[in-house]
Amino acid sequence: MKLIIGNKNYSSWSLRGWLAVKQSGLHFEELTVNINGEDWEEAKREQGDFAPSGGKVPILWDGDAVIWDSLAILEYLADRVGRDRFWPKDDAARGMARSMVAEMHSSYLPLRRSMPMNVRRRFEGAQLTDEVKGNIVRILTLWAEARARFGKGGPFLFGTFCAADIFYAPIVSRFLTYGIGVPGFAEAYMQALWEHEWMQAWVNAAEDEQWVIAQWDAPPVNT
Repeated sequence: MKLIIGNKNYSSWSLRGWLAVKQSGLHFEELTVNINGEDWEEAKREQGDFAPSGGKVPILWDGDAVIWDSLAILEYLADRVGRDRFWPKDDAARGMARSMVAEMHSSYLPLRRSMPMNVRRRFEGAQLTDEVKGNIVRILTLWAEARARFGKGGPFLFGTFCAADIFYAPIVSRFLTYGIGVPGFAEAYMQALWEHEWMQAWVNAAEDEQWVIAQWDAPPVNT
């Protein structure tokens, strides 16, 4: 298998796709491209490995199968290696985990726009709009319910590491980058996820990247 991802410092969807492949346990080749560079624009023009995704990352190649979109990649891998590797076994827990992943996949646009992922940076004193605050409260509420109802088996949202953690990993990164204050249970969860060996590998690689996207590196003006 080959996984094509964007800049590790900035690409939240690439992080989700990469964690999904790591969780599958399958061997894969990794190709990282600068999504803000000339090589990326040239690659999209030439198509090749990036078709038929429309030039979006992440993209997973597995023989004749080409899968883009991080949720599609996760589900494809779950079909290959067994859904229990990605989703809680308990029906109620699995139902909530699926709902949380779907909501993350389709929602929180104000937060995404105002707080782009930037693994290397730390910003203090960001002024959050009411919409962004609402997104944060909603996320923390979901985390609290998942932990209270299904988190007794470990430090992650549903106890053991699963698809929900994969999809909320970039949110953890954003909360750290922008200094978002969270209650104790969320702080403990964020620490557990951030210290996961795969997250640390991603963070270390992001810190070593030389690529810079200026508009995402500038301090937030009105978030």
